[in-house]
Amino acid sequence: MNTVLRRRWRYVALALVLVALLAVGLRLAWSWVDPLGERTIDRSQPVLLQSIHNLARFEAATGSFQVVVDLEKDANFLPASIKGERTLFVGAGNVDAYVDFSGLAKDAVKVNEARTEASIRIPRAQLEKPNLDNSRSYVFAQQKGFVDRVSDFLAGSPPDQRELYLLAEKKIAEAAVSSDLRNRADTNTKLMLEGLLKSLGFTKVSVTFTVGA
Repeated sequence: MNTVLRRRWRYVALALVLVALLAVGLRLAWSWVDPLGERTIDRSQPVLLQSIHNLARFEAATGSFQVVVDLEKDANFLPASIKGERTLFVGAGNVDAYVDFSGLAKDAVKVNEARTEASIRIPRAQLEKPNLDNSRSYVFAQQKGFVDRVSDFLAGSPPDQRELYLLAEKKIAEAAVSSDLRNRADTNTKLMLEGLLKSLGFTKVSVTFTVGA
């Protein structure tokens, strides 16, 4: 009796293994011949280096900013539930502050005869355009009227977010101007030049900024 049971269990186990193998085989075969299967092909062209520019400036400071853009568009004489749109967009990015040494005047650097004292006059720090971080910028919430939702559905393409990005960049640029970023960059540049010149043997170093810069 035990021998018969063992044989039956062997047959059952063998049948289960065969069923499992058959299922795996069918799945692999379907993945090969599936007419609805999707695949991604990257046909991008090689990156082309257009130009190289020598830099003559010191990147003195970087400010990290975040802004919430609340953009609302309404239609005359229609409620927002029919025609209208309101979007909350979180924009995050950096603004770099730099000092450009390429335009220094000929008399901008002065050294005494003993080469113990040096004075240098430099322009104030300037601000770069905001650099938005796409990985940290996103639509937080959005409400659309019926007409706008139907229009988006018929368009068949994702909504254009350029206006949101441009508005976020503008607000971040304004915030950077109002911040202490330029002053911090000026201080960092001054400390860098003082440390550099003193390492060259100068005991007295004076760093001033161009008037009106």
